[in-house]
Amino acid sequence: MENSEKAAKIKNVRPETLEFIILYNQLKGKAFSGNAQLAEALGFNSVSSITEIIKSRQNIDPEKFRIFKEKYKDYIEGVAPVAVPTRVSKATDGIPMYEISATASGLEVYNDINDMQAVGRMNFPGIEDCDFALPVWGHSMYPYLENGCWVALKIIHDKKILPGEVYYIEWGDYRMYKRLLQSSNPEEVVAHSDNTTEMVGNQLKYAPFTIKIADIKKLCLVKDIHKKHNH
Repeated sequence: MENSEKAAKIKNVRPETLEFIILYNQLKGKAFSGNAQLAEALGFNSVSSITEIIKSRQNIDPEKFRIFKEKYKDYIEGVAPVAVPTRVSKATDGIPMYEISATASGLEVYNDINDMQAVGRMNFPGIEDCDFALPVWGHSMYPYLENGCWVALKIIHDKKILPGEVYYIEWGDYRMYKRLLQSSNPEEVVAHSDNTTEMVGNQLKYAPFTIKIADIKKLCLVKDIHKKHNH
């Protein structure tokens, strides 16, 4: 009984999904500029549908995959064999993983990674351009980011934010994961938590708030998620 329950929890990623992810990484910036353009081309109602496939290995609909291969046929046929990444050491050794812990108060505040030693290396296809990996503590971004999972992060040096994407941010004394949304003030962004079910009284436990872009000391895009195994 226990074995059957474990088997049911294992995510079965179909071959066409893996092929789509590989082609996505090869064609992004060539055949299409970003997820918004690709989602429109494939007939998805939301950009997040692409994000779920790429980052969470959500299986792509076979018909969508057929449309993808047909629409970008010329690009796919012209794709050269996978080249050896220029950052050889990162490709072979993986990216550093830093262990962090939640504060006693439960606030989502993280230690400065510059003060820590790497506890390991993360290495799997799709994260070659990432800079480091951190675990997730807390529940504000559930179900997208689960407590205890690890994420691969890419530092965004120019602070160019893609509204709707999830980022690890450092600002003031705080370090946290948030989905950043467009604000009515172009100098600010809205830090949104995906967990909109937990309440304190009649208020959201993880209510959205605004952050001045100039106050963000470190901005890192969540590029991939390695969810912990269920046992």
